[in-house]
Amino acid sequence: MDCHNELLHRRARQGGFTLIEILIVVFIIGLLAALVGPQLFKRVGGAKQKMARTQIEVLGTALDTYRLDVGQYPSSEQGLTALVTQPGDVQTWDGPYLRKDVPADPWGSQYIYRSPGEHGEYDLLSLGADKAEGGEGENQDVASWEN
Repeated sequence: MDCHNELLHRRARQGGFTLIEILIVVFIIGLLAALVGPQLFKRVGGAKQKMARTQIEVLGTALDTYRLDVGQYPSSEQGLTALVTQPGDVQTWDGPYLRKDVPADPWGSQYIYRSPGEHGEYDLLSLGADKAEGGEGENQDVASWEN
């Protein structure tokens, strides 16, 4: 029985971390998060910009195919939904030109489509994370005429 009590006392003295040790570990984790976190968020923003450019290119290819079949790009009123659903007044439509519905941009907003465009036969753009014109980094607009 004495051996058993001695074993329990020895475990009680050895177990657990001191408050200082825990504070040091928390400080080191916080320091690493402060140094590494912003770099990770920059990569996420850059990936969303690249995804928006890729989606605009795919939509541009679908728009070009639509134009080959119909003879013109969809009007601003018809919008990008003309790539998925046949407009009532278009006879030579041979779509759908996209496998799925028109995607939202990586920030959850709809792409802006204008035809005729100010920069070409059509303008297609995403306003970026801030959902406002202009900006830098992740807030920068992604546009069809800049690809």
